[in-house]
This record gives sequence, C-alpha cells and structure tokens, in this order.
Amino acid sequence: MSNCPHRFTVGFVGNQKNHIPKLFYLFIFFQCCAAPPIYDHIYITSQSKINITIHKTHLYKKPFVESFEETPLWVAVLTYMGYGILTIFGYLRDFLRHWNIEKCHVARERDEQKDFVPLYQDFENFYTRNLYMRIRDNWNRPICSVPGAKVDLVERVTRDYNWTFEHTGKVVKDIINMGSYNYLGFAENTGACADAALEVTKMYGAGVGSTRCEMGNLDIHEEMEQLVARFLGVESAMAFGMGFATNSMNIPALMGKGCLILSDELNHTSLVLGARLSGSTIRVFKHNNMQSLEKLLRDAIVHGQPRTHRPWKKILIVVEGIYSMEGSIVRLPEVIALKKRYKAYLYLDEAHSIGALGPNGRGVVDYFGLDSKDVDIMMGTFTKSFGAAGGYIGGKKELIDYLRRHSHSAMYATSMSPPVAQQIITSMKIIMGEDGTTLGADRLRQLSQNTTYFRRSLHEMGFIIYGNEDSPVVPLMLYMPAKIGAFGREMLKRNIGTVVVGFPATPIIESRARFCVSAAHTREMLDTVSRLIPFLTFSLH
Repeated sequence: MSNCPHRFTVGFVGNQKNHIPKLFYLFIFFQCCAAPPIYDHIYITSQSKINITIHKTHLYKKPFVESFEETPLWVAVLTYMGYGILTIFGYLRDFLRHWNIEKCHVARERDEQKDFVPLYQDFENFYTRNLYMRIRDNWNRPICSVPGAKVDLVERVTRDYNWTFEHTGKVVKDIINMGSYNYLGFAENTGACADAALEVTKMYGAGVGSTRCEMGNLDIHEEMEQLVARFLGVESAMAFGMGFATNSMNIPALMGKGCLILSDELNHTSLVLGARLSGSTIRVFKHNNMQSLEKLLRDAIVHGQPRTHRPWKKILIVVEGIYSMEGSIVRLPEVIALKKRYKAYLYLDEAHSIGALGPNGRGVVDYFGLDSKDVDIMMGTFTKSFGAAGGYIGGKKELIDYLRRHSHSAMYATSMSPPVAQQIITSMKIIMGEDGTTLGADRLRQLSQNTTYFRRSLHEMGFIIYGNEDSPVVPLMLYMPAKIGAFGREMLKRNIGTVVVGFPATPIIESRARFCVSAAHTREMLDTVSRLIPFLTFSLH
C-alpha cells in the first residue's frame, strides 16, 4: 500500500487475519486511493464482522470512533420468536377479557361507541395491555431524595401484575443512580447552586405567574440569557421553561409550507413533533450517514418542490449532539461542510451534549473545535448537565428577536421559575470558571475519565455497547424482551438503578439497558456496577 495517497489501519480482534479474503484488501486499496471520505479505522470482529469508521480526516482534529454491531441472526430470530409468543398469549388473554373471564384494566371503547371515531388506537392498546404491562414496574419508580450519584427509592409492590402499585411505607436507601442525566453532578441539595437558588427564592418567590411578554420578565431572566449567549459564543440567546417545548414550539415558528426539513432518523420526539407541526415537507436521512444526507440535499436542489419544482424557501438540517438512545455523537464537521456546500440551515439540538462534551463543556461544537457561528440555530436544555429545567435557543440577534415575537413558547408559556434560573446561572458560571474555583474544570475532567473507564470496563468484558467512546450515554444491548424486565429488576435488587429500553423507543430487536455516567460517580460505584453486570447477564441466560 506504499503508493496509496491516504493512510489507514486495519485492526483484527481475535485470530481472524488468515480468514480475510485477498479481495478485501484489494477493495480497501481502491477505496483508499479514491477521493475522501476514506477508511481510517477498520475493525474485524471474531465473527468476521467489519466495523468501518468513515470520515473526512481533514475535517477532524482527533480520532472519531463509534461502535455499532448488527444484531446476530440467531439473537434476532429468538427475539422475534419471543415477541411472537407474547403476541399469541396477548390475543388469548384478550379473548378471555372479551368474555369477562379475565378483568381488563385498560380503557377501551364501549360497545355503544363502536360506530364512532375510535378514541384509542387498537395496536397501541394491545401493546400496553399485553407487553408493556408485564414489565411496567421498571418505570415510574418514585424516588424521595436528590437524584444524585445515589438515590433513595420508595418501595412499592403490586398484587395484580403491575396494573396498580401500593407503597409499603419503606424506603430503599443508597441506590447507585445510573439512570439520571446528571452528567456534571449539579443535581444536589448542598453547595453553591443550592445556596444561590435558596436566596433567590427568598427574594423572588418560587413562581412568576405570567409570560415573559407581560409581567413575567425578570432581571434574572435577562442575566441568564446574556450568560447563555456568552457561554455558547453566539450573539444572543433565549430561554424557555420546558426543554421539549423548546423544540416542538420553535421549529414551527421558523419553518412552514414550502420549506424542507432534513431530519436524522433517530432524532428526538420533540424534534419530530416540531417538524410535523410546522407543515414543512420532511425527509429523513439515515442516522449519522453523510452520504444519505448529501443525496437528499442534492435532490432537493435539483428537483425543488413536488409538482411545481420551485426552489424550496428554506432547507433546514436537524440533528442532535448526542443521541440519547444510541450514545452516538453527530458528525458535525461533515454536516457543517454539507450545509455550507448546499446553502442550507443547521438546527443543532444539544440537549445531552451541552455541558457533557468538549474541553470547556460547551457541547459538540466545542468537542470538535468548531466555530459556533457555523451553526445557525443552537438549541439545548438545562435539565441535564445543569441540574435545572427548561431549554434555550442561541444564534444571531435577528433570529432571537424574531422568536421573541413569533414563538408560541415565548408568547404563551409562563416564565421560568426564578430559583431554576439561578441554578442555571450558578452552575454555568462554575463550568466557565467564573466562580473563582476549578470545580467546573474538575467535574468536566471527572466525567470524561468516568466515561472512558466505564465504557472500557464493559468492552473488555465482551459486552456489546453502542455509541461513541466519549459519550456518557452507554447503551448495553439486551435484545430479547424478557431480559428487559428481568435485568432492571435484578439490578434494583442489588441497589443499582438503571433504565431499560425496548420497542417502540428502540427497534424491536435492539432492546437495551442505558447507563448514564456522571461526574458524581466514584470509581468504586462504577466498579460495583461493572462487576455485577456479568453475573446478571450470565444468570439471565
């Protein structure tokens, strides 16, 4: 390969080197000699599976490594069989409920309403009754403490197979919290943030009772927005009381009929809802796939709007910083390059990445060392790294001024609670180092170290984990539906709280447990979790 103009490496996992066809090397040679994008790292697993990380090296300042493994065929077959068996038993139980042999607790249509437009979607109701209800005890668990590195849980029991729950009056203490988005550990009831929020509550009270455009615009709101703009490196910023509504109510204010939205297939529901409410045409590209995105952009420029073929009024690319179910990080340098080439706009949702990525904690833009001015609309939430509530949008002053006048979240929603605003201000100043301490830098460094350590521990044990090596969201694949409930219950028995996720939040054959690493976690906590996982997975088999 000495004549190849681009460098690349091939890594083998296991004793696979002698089993790779020579045509494979020839294929890599021609791909390498072609124009970028090129193959930088190629890993071949013990099943001869090739994981290729593709990116244009001149756009990246450091290696960008993500791992996704296709579901093994036999696991997929067994998973489909599991869902099939559950579905068969579900129809059997519905038959028994129809004849009042078994009691049905879920709301359904009355017989006299059968000719009306149905209030309940039949399949969703079927799924809730017969599949979700079996493992419902893994969600909505009530906690009675600060959701920090450890939490206290109100004990509850069910006597009717998860249809209803009763509190026993007992509290389960010191459960290691691997489920909250408390990335920097600011969800706490002591320290600078809690003290400042308490003082502001005494001064302003807990609520505002009005919208920003009426009597709810406080000086603390203005201070917070100026700080957010400075933190992001943009001209102006605006805050909202709810993170979900920041997406769902502001995208319709920016886009409309005759506009095109290009959305990643794994975007959050709030982005999907906002796109649908806007009335724009929506086209979906494959997750983090720049070839798919570029094809849609090229087709949009060439063909224009359907039927009329007029140019689109606006083309908006919508992506997330960290994808919360996959643990993957957006290929932002390539997205920005495509956005500039095709004159599109870019909407970046940094709900999970702001505060959790980058040397300064300023999100995925900081992580890649890019200019925030290259992102037209920077969105994020305060609910995760800042231990508060609400969301923000940052960008040019003209953009923010427009949203103040046209956003439903700005015009009709009640202003953010003053102590919440103060929590944001104090935590953000700590991250920026403006509190006169190194606490913010220490937490950023601790989160990075904890993420690397925990991911490496699971990887070395042979588990299939998804996402980027720098992502604090760590999905561990479970696949089969029966394992979802069993894994969550067994972890809780051992005082570990985690989130298990299945269909429809994930593809039907990709159920998983999702761990969220925090700077508040100690090495001992992470060791406790990583030691228990192999024991549990072995027993579940």
